[in-house]
Amino acid sequence: MAKSDRKSMGKKKSGVLIPVPPAKAELPASYMGFFAQIKERIHQERLRTVLAANSAMIKLYREIGRAILEKQEQEGWGSRVIDRLSTDLKKAFPDVTGFSPRNLKYMRKFAESWPDFAIVQRAAAQISWRNNQVLLDKIDDPEIRLWYADKSYENGWSRDILAFQIESLLHERKGQTTNNFSLTLPPADSDMAKQVFKDPYLFDFLGTAEFQRESELEQKLIDHLQKFLIELGQGFAFVGRQVHLEVGDQDFYIDLLFYHLKLRCYVVIELKAGKFKPEHAAQVSMYLNLVDDLLRHPDDKPSIGLLLVREKNNLVVEYALTGYKKPIGVAQWERELTRSIPAELKPSLPTIEEIESELAGELADDK
Repeated sequence: MAKSDRKSMGKKKSGVLIPVPPAKAELPASYMGFFAQIKERIHQERLRTVLAANSAMIKLYREIGRAILEKQEQEGWGSRVIDRLSTDLKKAFPDVTGFSPRNLKYMRKFAESWPDFAIVQRAAAQISWRNNQVLLDKIDDPEIRLWYADKSYENGWSRDILAFQIESLLHERKGQTTNNFSLTLPPADSDMAKQVFKDPYLFDFLGTAEFQRESELEQKLIDHLQKFLIELGQGFAFVGRQVHLEVGDQDFYIDLLFYHLKLRCYVVIELKAGKFKPEHAAQVSMYLNLVDDLLRHPDDKPSIGLLLVREKNNLVVEYALTGYKKPIGVAQWERELTRSIPAELKPSLPTIEEIESELAGELADDK
């Protein structure tokens, strides 16, 4: 018997021949990249399927709501018919949730509030039913409702975040910073930057204590970094606090440094516990020069400065920013909005797991 044959048969132990398992074949070097591609494809298809199911469900709800509305208008049906319809639908479809009287009334209100089916397909059908319920409960104005529906889809807001953004009047604050973007950035970048920032910023998570020093405000924001990032908006990535830069044998420290993924640039945030002063703009401008010189990658766009102050006069800010070549925005920060909520607001992309959880649980309370 050949030596190789004897080796493959194994060794004898107590008279029994024990086979030796073949050595594991090494995977090709390209396997992990191949696996990552397949995994991403499955991930994308799974997400598409979930979103398509959500869209189909909401379109069905609108059709049911439209049918109820027509019967009520044509034959004067009252709420008792909705109660009976709920009972009959539950009997006909015992495994399907969402046919409670309360939810059928939401369907009717949904059809009434979104008469244009094209808009439903574009906006309302792209967000969860729970988010649509929030819009129906909190907003009567159709244009404002559509604005929040678009933003909810664009940013992947959960129901709670959507409710917070509505209650904090985001549509009034978005794009309201006093800035020099149009003079310091190309038109497309300027328009995008204006929409990224807001005024005022709402820091209701800071509590009621007054801040005598900027370091106290900075520490509080870091302590509540997740809430701070939500208020800043989508796209902000935290880089660091008190970022040290050295020039001319002098040390300088940036309060907070972020990178914005959509703007593709660093964002320098300087905090002030008091009123805006013209020299604040000079300080931020110098920091932007340092960041662009020392940190900015050749592929990055020019850094943008955001000065957050407790109080400001817009006219003073406009004059103070005149002549600066660096893009700077100035906004107030507040603990709560002092403006009253308009009447139409009365009665801040998710993972697949979050979407599925939203879809699975959104009608559980309406069984």
